Amino acid sequence: MVLLALMQANAAVLDVDANCAAVDAAAGRAAAAGARLLLTPELFPVGYAPLRLRAELDPAALPAIRTALAEVARRNGIALVYSLPAVTATGEWQITATLVDQNGEELLSYAKVHLFGPEERQAFVPASASPGVVDFLGVRTSLVICYDVEFPEAVRAAAVRGAELLLVPTALSDGFEAVPQVLIRARALENHLTVAYANHSGTEEGCDFLGGSVIAAPDGGLLAAAGTGTELLFAELPEPGAAGPEVAYLDDLRPGVYRSWGS
Repeated sequence: MVLLALMQANAAVLDVDANCAAVDAAAGRAAAAGARLLLTPELFPVGYAPLRLRAELDPAALPAIRTALAEVARRNGIALVYSLPAVTATGEWQITATLVDQNGEELLSYAKVHLFGPEERQAFVPASASPGVVDFLGVRTSLVICYDVEFPEAVRAAAVRGAELLLVPTALSDGFEAVPQVLIRARALENHLTVAYANHSGTEEGCDFLGGSVIAAPDGGLLAAAGTGTELLFAELPEPGAAGPEVAYLDDLRPGVYRSWGS
């Protein structure tokens, strides 16, 4: 069994040292409990404040932050998913997520396709690449970010590539309770995979976060759920194929028919 840990916490906007220290502390606790992977929220190392990040964060600092987070993974002997801004070769800012293994080596990266709200759209540019899938500890693993998971096409793209575990750093504000309580569970069920959804808590730059992080099983049930405050969740991942779906949605897909329907 693979034990997954999920960090829900409040970040300090642009206080990278404090935020990375919080990730380090969570990684230490998670590793001590036997977890093999720690999932953290969207943009947690820099805090969630799109316009301030674009105006005040020096892109030259990003490689050092990535190095520090890789060292967190190495020091604690635990794989880590973190989310940071990235600047493309053409100078466009994107929101990204990265999976590094317990040695700090990058296994998978992803750039957010669906940006949410005017601030994100002003600060960042949406990506277009589909979610990748990597074999991690015998589990086919993929990444999307926050609003992406609310689109069935994004999760299905990972599922049809064989994903068994979908890791989702998020920054979900208060008032959207249906996302973790209903939608995440539906995504897990309809794609027969485990979905881990890690949110912020508290207030950052005037945004009140919901908390409510969840880990949903392939049958749509909840393996773990957080309240509104700082928490470290744990869940054992189901063995691949251990609990087959009552309805084999992926086996019964008819993509040729769907294409004939047009948009």
